[in-house]
Amino acid sequence: MKHFINLKDIPAKDLRKIITDAKRGKKLRKKLSTLEVDKGAPLKGKMLVQMFEKPSSRTRISFYLAIKQLGGGTLTLRSNELHLGQGGESIADTAKILSTYGDGFMFRTDSDKKVEDFKKYLTIPIINGLSPSSHPTQVLSDVFTVEEIKKKPISKLKICWIGDSNNVLDSLIEASVKFSFRLNIGCPKKFEPKKKIRDWVKKNNKKIYIYNDPGEAVEGVDVIFSDKVISMNDKVDKKKKIKQFKKFKIKKELMVHAKKNCIFLHCLPRGNEVEDEVFLGKNSYVWQQALNRVHVQKSILLYCFGKLR
Repeated sequence: MKHFINLKDIPAKDLRKIITDAKRGKKLRKKLSTLEVDKGAPLKGKMLVQMFEKPSSRTRISFYLAIKQLGGGTLTLRSNELHLGQGGESIADTAKILSTYGDGFMFRTDSDKKVEDFKKYLTIPIINGLSPSSHPTQVLSDVFTVEEIKKKPISKLKICWIGDSNNVLDSLIEASVKFSFRLNIGCPKKFEPKKKIRDWVKKNNKKIYIYNDPGEAVEGVDVIFSDKVISMNDKVDKKKKIKQFKKFKIKKELMVHAKKNCIFLHCLPRGNEVEDEVFLGKNSYVWQQALNRVHVQKSILLYCFGKLR
């Protein structure tokens, strides 16, 4: 049994094994329909319990399809439907119940501490489907997508993030250390990555490159990532924050500073941080990126259950 909570805590060789398995698994599904089960049904009889404290589209649907295609089943819960959210039941007791009924637990939460508390009491694997400081399933899938499109290891590419310093960026920073790729970050000085994640990078003898000018950040890059400037439950003056990021809006004029074949990726949903001309343009692969969540999360499930192919 293995947990999947933060990329920084998972050995680089294991992350590479997950990517390799996902590449193989996607090829094998070319002639299968959406709900057809993979040959051998590797997770037949397994139940994945999903719990959401925050809204979800792609994570919810992709994990549903992932466990189904592996031959298992899923139960989706909202925390406000449980005694945990409404009746004062402890995380310890809830974890024991989940471990009794389910074989794995995917948790999308508004608290990093809750993830660690569940990990402490669960006797089944826990997967972090998003927390305030981490979105590991999204970013590992993004590494897969980059390598699929560029047809080379991500370590040989120059990656750029334009936007706010949020949980997706934190996981991307962790990925840059684990997969050894150059990561440029373009954002206003006030919104640079937090000291904690920057110190972790230094501790691992790696470096990230931070620019307060978007043109400098995207100069000569192979991939540009972005996300909404206003995140879910962001308690800020939204108009003021959008204004602060005005010059970081991703437009065609900004893309010309990158390599000609630079691709654009976005974890979705989008806001006003990117123009339609880029988001819907020929160099945008956001829909392929979203679909790949299924394939990578299948391999994450197999990793957690000790059944990587």
